[in-house]
Amino acid sequence: MSITAQRIIVTRASGSCGAEVSGIDFGRDLDDGTIAELRGTWLEHGVLFLRDAAMEPARFLAFARRFGTPVEYPFVRGLDGFPEITPVIKEPHERINFGGVWHSDTAYLERPPMATMLLAREVPPAGGDTIFADARAAYDALSPGLRATLDGLRAVNSSRKADASKTREDRQKERGAVTNAEVLEGIHPVVRTHAETGRKALYVNLGHTSQFEGWTVEESKPLLDFLFAHVTRPEFTCRFRWAPGSIALWDNRAVQHYPVNDYHGHRREMHRITLRGDVPA
Repeated sequence: MSITAQRIIVTRASGSCGAEVSGIDFGRDLDDGTIAELRGTWLEHGVLFLRDAAMEPARFLAFARRFGTPVEYPFVRGLDGFPEITPVIKEPHERINFGGVWHSDTAYLERPPMATMLLAREVPPAGGDTIFADARAAYDALSPGLRATLDGLRAVNSSRKADASKTREDRQKERGAVTNAEVLEGIHPVVRTHAETGRKALYVNLGHTSQFEGWTVEESKPLLDFLFAHVTRPEFTCRFRWAPGSIALWDNRAVQHYPVNDYHGHRREMHRITLRGDVPA
């Protein structure tokens, strides 16, 4: 029986974003029809959750390539032999987790990644969930007047922003990656139009956005602080509880995410692949 003959069940993770898909046998290769169905579900819900999808690095990379082109992460070296797979690890003695602020991945690049795929290898007995926020719903909920104002703005996104930089320090020391002294900066629209769905989304995030283009940091702060808080309101979010072999695939053009740092004393290891994106418009 082919995989397309099996019943694929889609369960919404919240009223706003996220969907968990079950009924897929990851022990066999998925055909193009199944990948197309998964992609459509992902585009609609912003985040796709898959269970029991444990894969060795080569197979994980091949699976990611069905959705896009994997690219290397600039600040942490990838696995030996698989540079596109970034290990995201928090050891029991560490207090700061990797990427532990609300953000959209590497928004400081000229071409930020279209998507990120994260595979759980080892998880704590409790905690370590990831929360996602729907930046499309957040934009739709703004007043017409504020939407009109934001539609004409661009924002500066920097890799030097302190809250994000400190979450990379331990991994850089351990793996000999590029240091935070090398600053990467991207200027993008505050409101991004999705290249595939046409939906608009807020494209500013706490981890990387420093100011509006042509504004000072001080002038930008009140409005940015409002937007950072607005996009992460509970009604725009969903929460994913990891288990070994779980995969989350999120659309960096549509959602933001936050890894919860509530498992001190336990080890958590994830493997991450980012997929090449385009210039935000």
